[in-house]
Amino acid sequence: MVVYESVLASARLASAHAPSRKEGEGGYYSYELVGSMIVLRVIWFSESIFKKEAEMIKPELPDNEAERLHALRSLQILDTSHEERFDRVTRMAKRMFGVEISLVSFVDEDRQWFKSKQGLNASETPRDMSFCGHAINQDGLFIIPNAIEDDRFFDNPLVTEDPSIRFYAGCPLKLRQGINLGTLCLIDSKPKNLDEEDKQLLIDLGAMIEQEIRSIQLATLDELTLISNRRGFLTLADHAQKVCRRKEMSMSVILFDLNKFKPINDNFGHHEGDFALRRFAEVMRSVFRESDVVGRLGGDEFVAMLTDASDEKIAIILDRFKKEMDAMNEAINKPYLIEYSSGVASFSYDTEHSLEEMVAEADAAMYEEKKDRAR
Repeated sequence: MVVYESVLASARLASAHAPSRKEGEGGYYSYELVGSMIVLRVIWFSESIFKKEAEMIKPELPDNEAERLHALRSLQILDTSHEERFDRVTRMAKRMFGVEISLVSFVDEDRQWFKSKQGLNASETPRDMSFCGHAINQDGLFIIPNAIEDDRFFDNPLVTEDPSIRFYAGCPLKLRQGINLGTLCLIDSKPKNLDEEDKQLLIDLGAMIEQEIRSIQLATLDELTLISNRRGFLTLADHAQKVCRRKEMSMSVILFDLNKFKPINDNFGHHEGDFALRRFAEVMRSVFRESDVVGRLGGDEFVAMLTDASDEKIAIILDRFKKEMDAMNEAINKPYLIEYSSGVASFSYDTEHSLEEMVAEADAAMYEEKKDRAR
């Protein structure tokens, strides 16, 4: 509130004016007789005092909302349990960007639901207060460097209360052109900016999530082992390779082949062979890092693509893998052992090899290992 006082010393004016008050926009002024003086008071208030408290700006509905919701629900992904293929990317995003929270969020009719979450306990929040509800209304990245300074979000409960959002960056997740189902998003309680390289990295990680969503339709998941099949592995590995090229990180491919797998099927039945494949895939998921891509190429062949891993790191990972396999064989107590051979091929970030060629080199290395073992 701003107060101005002006004292007019004039007995003649005093006799001519009785106390009076006039309303004005945003305040009032008054004058009255005080002894032999007229006192003029102008009272002016800040405009915000007269405004009703601004209502939070809710996200608008896309023009094709009915089509979008139908596409989302046809996937039957809402309210399903977490999956490693999504969690692996959100863990990677949280670590790479150094943020407190990373999410895969799907925007339902009146809520946003989190298929994968790192750094947040809630499984959903109302759509009306969601940042992702705004993000799906555009095709590019939706970035808020400091929410407290943004007219759309400064009074949002997610900003004024936990998790106290300041920085938000969301990459819309497209099922097809014009159908944005949700986002891969980054959240932090401190203001933050992304440079062009960071933005492209977020887009690449978002593309990995999009591929996993499409895999639900395209069946790129191996139904038996619940890891990527050949097509799914090559697609995810292609995105990982692009990240390696941009970040100038090395790549390595490890190919695994189960030894004496046919006798397990022949002697104990195909259900035991399926059991062996599932258990081998479980060990792969537990041993390899969140930034690695794993898959089943077919039959008894498995593959892993590692990024930014030195020969020493690969040796440590393979040693841990062997120990986990030994422990698993002891725990299942079967009349057979799940045994394997492996081959490693490493490449610089600027290699001209295709992914298929990289896998072929790892296969050749595995063949050499088998020959050495047979001698």
